[in-house]
Amino acid sequence: MKHVILIIALSLGLEAVAQKFAFVDTKYILEQMPDYSSAQQELDHLSSQWQKEVDERWDQIKRMRDSYNAEAVLLTEDMKRSRQEEITKKENEARELQKKRFGVKGDLFKKRQELIQPVQDRIFQAVQEVAGTSYLAVFDISGVNNNVLFANPKYDKSDAVLKKLGIKPGKSGANSGNLRGDEEEKQDDGRSPDQDGRDDGRDDAPPQRGNDDQRATPNQKPKQ
Repeated sequence: MKHVILIIALSLGLEAVAQKFAFVDTKYILEQMPDYSSAQQELDHLSSQWQKEVDERWDQIKRMRDSYNAEAVLLTEDMKRSRQEEITKKENEARELQKKRFGVKGDLFKKRQELIQPVQDRIFQAVQEVAGTSYLAVFDISGVNNNVLFANPKYDKSDAVLKKLGIKPGKSGANSGNLRGDEEEKQDDGRSPDQDGRDDGRDDAPPQRGNDDQRATPNQKPKQ
């Protein structure tokens, strides 16, 4: 009898520990945030505008090179050298412009930090508040390297984070079809079925911030 009681106690203890973990899908959350949508639209517009600027430089260089090739037989050596130097100069300027706009710490990178970082910070703060003191960790399952082999949907706190941000959860998102059923929609307070008002407060050890991969990437212009 003592052994049976011990086994039951251990089982209950393991279940309690297991319930200290939850997960969110930051991609799903971002897709439903108006601030993120507006920021992404602005980034896409700037990316397109700057790419057009770079393309125009390369088109100009192509015309210069075509003109030089057509007239080369009529030019003196000094004239050839001068035209070639001019083309090389324009090519260097085009590469510098492309680096300035789309480089690792270029204009698009800086603009993305300016527009997207505040949105990500709000999500991170909301995740901390939803986690409260009820969870040891909250995982982000939106990335390709999240290392989550199985996720029970009743511990998905993505909708709770959206509600904490003042946004009504919708049906879009990568996992909305198979992780968020009617039962989840009925959880207006964002708690899992077995949680009873334990999502408030703050955690002394906040979860790690997830990464967001939705970065506008320009089409690289090949060298002419």
